[in-house]
Amino acid sequence: MKKMMLRSLVLLLLLLSAAAVPVFAGAAAEPAEPEAVTFSLWTQEGESEGVYQWIEALADNYMAADPNVTIEVVRKDTEALREDFQTASLAGDPPELLWTVGDQAGPFTAAGLIRPVDDLYDVSKFVESVVMDGNTYAVPISAGNHLMLLYNKDLVSKAPETTDEFIAAAKAATKGDTFGLVYNMTEPFWLVPWLGGFGGKVFAEDGLTPTLNTQAMIDTLQFLHDLKFKHAVTPIESDYATMDTLFKEGKAAMLINGDWSLSDYAGVLGDKLGVARLPKVTATGKYPAPYTAGKYFMVAEGVEGPVLEAIEGFIGYVTSADIQNEMLETFKRLPGLLSGLNAPAITVDPILKGSASQLAVGTPQPTVVEMRANWDAMKPEMNAVLSGTTSPADAAANMQSAAEAGVRALQ
Repeated sequence: MKKMMLRSLVLLLLLLSAAAVPVFAGAAAEPAEPEAVTFSLWTQEGESEGVYQWIEALADNYMAADPNVTIEVVRKDTEALREDFQTASLAGDPPELLWTVGDQAGPFTAAGLIRPVDDLYDVSKFVESVVMDGNTYAVPISAGNHLMLLYNKDLVSKAPETTDEFIAAAKAATKGDTFGLVYNMTEPFWLVPWLGGFGGKVFAEDGLTPTLNTQAMIDTLQFLHDLKFKHAVTPIESDYATMDTLFKEGKAAMLINGDWSLSDYAGVLGDKLGVARLPKVTATGKYPAPYTAGKYFMVAEGVEGPVLEAIEGFIGYVTSADIQNEMLETFKRLPGLLSGLNAPAITVDPILKGSASQLAVGTPQPTVVEMRANWDAMKPEMNAVLSGTTSPADAAANMQSAAEAGVRALQ
């Protein structure tokens, strides 16, 4: 933004200087037309919640305001975006701008695929940013991306405050084809909040060394195992699509899902939707700590000149107070703009208030490349425990070995 102001000042001085020079032949020279620029924006936002369509509308509005800018919006699944961006960058033809999840900053910076953005915005005005090696590599669009407890008020009268209450409520609601609890039992993203509640972390203090073979991990896996096999409050199997369908159909009393889903469920359940923190773990007195991040803009390495200025303008537009408030009211997503968290909509809306409450006890998601080794190590062992084929203790040990091997492979 400072660059754009400086450019405007220089242009003004040049115009004033030109006006002072007499023209002796012919008509006065016409000012040069602004250079037409085109850039591609890749996003992993989904269509079902309407976010992708909203991004297209934002791009259309921006292009209408500045006809010299063309924005090509492309949607990709999260992993496809990561892989395709890496491939396109190595081929020398990456999209100039990404709208994606924060944990992709780690592998992208390690490979030198995205540029620092400290010069594009004022970090102090935003909730959080992705900082690595002393530089900022992403501009926050929304704050959150965190899991929380959602519940159907027809099946659960109030949000449980402890895991003992949580289990009791789930048992009471499990009847016939209705389950007390559903969550994505295939992905470790749904495991890590409970790991925090049992006092564990996936890394040592250096933020790089895996710490998965711990009592906290064993207790976490045992807790998830018991929900399925001892308390029998979950389906036999449940991936994202399964849990989503069951909750929308009123066949699940409680659901663990993220802030990205709130507007969708609010549209389906209306006033029956309850949103709250995940319950405090009775054994430790700690709240589960879901990973927090949000969605971010990332700019490809090597982007400069008029294209970078156009991107800077678009980033400024999306992160303006008006658009941030529109995102908040439309999609129930907490804004990346710090001042946006003071919006009255958050304090009076029980859905947003519940989301903000969970965000307050979350923990920033690691963005280092070593986190990929942890994810890859946790997933198969979590699945093995929930299929009843591996004990929590053996699974934790296997996770550690696999994560350490994964980190070595990165070196």
